[in-house]
Amino acid sequence: MSSTASYSMIGVAGRRLRVGQWHTSPASSGKSSSPAQRPLVIFGGIGMNMEMLDPIASRMPGRRVLSFDMPGIGQSPDPIFPYTIPHMALTLAALLDRLHIETVDLLGISWGGAVVQQFAFQHRARTGKLVLAATSAGGTMIPGNPSMISQMLDPMEYSVEKTLRRNLAMFYNGGGAERVSLNAATAPSPLGWSCQLAAFGSWSSAPFLPLLGMPVLIMADADDQLIPPANAHFLHNAIPGSQLDMAEGGGHLFMLSRPDAFIAKLNAFLDASK
Repeated sequence: MSSTASYSMIGVAGRRLRVGQWHTSPASSGKSSSPAQRPLVIFGGIGMNMEMLDPIASRMPGRRVLSFDMPGIGQSPDPIFPYTIPHMALTLAALLDRLHIETVDLLGISWGGAVVQQFAFQHRARTGKLVLAATSAGGTMIPGNPSMISQMLDPMEYSVEKTLRRNLAMFYNGGGAERVSLNAATAPSPLGWSCQLAAFGSWSSAPFLPLLGMPVLIMADADDQLIPPANAHFLHNAIPGSQLDMAEGGGHLFMLSRPDAFIAKLNAFLDASK
C-alpha cells in the first residue's frame, strides 16, 4: 500500500521536528464534534521513525493522522538538552496549536504510549479517546526478556546501520509468529536513542492513571517478550472503565505484523459513540 504521508520540518517549543501527516483534507478538521472526525496522533516505539508507522496510518483514509519524529530519531535533529515525557506532551500540545487542531484521539505504541498517557493527563480537555498498544506505566512496569532489555542499553547497537536491522529484528519481532518489515527503519543517533531511554526510565504514569476519565482501549499480545502482557493488565486495572483487548502470536509489534486486524479493532473503538 502506497504512502499518503506528507512530511515537513516545523519549529515548535524551541525544537525543530519532522512532522508527518496522512489524509489531510478540509473534511478532516480537528474542530469537528464527531469522534469519527477527530484527527489521530500516533507515536511509535523507541528508535522508530515515522515511516515505520505508515502501515497503520495509510490504512485509515477516513481520518487525518499525524505524528512526529522524536529528537534524534528519523530526520528530527538531535536534542540540545535532554527532555522528559511531560516536556514531549507539552511539545505535542504546542504542535496542535500550530496546526489549529483542538482535540485529538491518541495511539501510543510501546515507548510512544508514555507520551500519549502523559498528554491525556496534562490535556484532558483536548483528548478524545486513548489507545495504548504494547506499552506500560513506565517505572512500575514488569520487565520483559532480560537479554532484550540489556541490549537496549548500548545506543551504538541501534545507531549504526549495519547492526540496526539485526537488533530491531530481535527487538520488535520477539515473540511474534509473523515477521515485521523493517525496510522503512532508519538508524537513530546515539544521543537520540539515549535521550529516549532516559526519558522513559525516569517516568511513571501510575499516580495519575485512576484520573484518566476518557475512553481508553488497552491492546497487548500474549507473546510479547519486550513488554509482557501483565503490564496491560496493570493499566486496565488502574484506569477506570478501560477496555482490554488481548491478541496472540503477534509479538511486541503485533499491530505491524497483523495490521488489518489491529486497524479493524482500532477503528471500531474510535468510531463508537462512547
